[in-house]
Amino acid sequence: MSDITVRHTPGRERFEILDAGNVIGKAAYKEYDGGESPQRIFYHTVINEEYGGQGLAGRLATAALDSTVEDGIGIVPVCPFIKKFLAKHPEYLGSVVAVAPAHLEFLETAIAARTRG
Repeated sequence: MSDITVRHTPGRERFEILDAGNVIGKAAYKEYDGGESPQRIFYHTVINEEYGGQGLAGRLATAALDSTVEDGIGIVPVCPFIKKFLAKHPEYLGSVVAVAPAHLEFLETAIAARTRG
C-alpha cells in the first residue's frame, strides 16, 4: 500500500478508497429524502480482492460514516458490511435509522432505474 486515500464522489453516490489515485474500493449509497430528515442508504461496500485483509473496508466505512454524520444525514445500513461495522462501532448509533420497507422499495426502484438507463 502506497498512497491510500478516501474521497467522496457525490455525483456517483459513493465513497471511494484509492491507492495512488486508482479506485480500489467503494461504499455505494442512495440519498433518501422520504423520512423526517435526509438519509443515506448504504447498500454495497467492496474492496478489490488483491487489497483484502488489510483493514481498508473499515477505513472506507469510517470515512463514509464520519462524513455522513458530519453532514447531518441519517445512516440507513442495508449493506451487510456496514451493518456489521456499525455493530462494532456504537459511536454511530445516534445517527442510524432503522431500515424500513420504504427504504428497500426506494432502493430497489433506484437501482432498477439505473440499470435500465
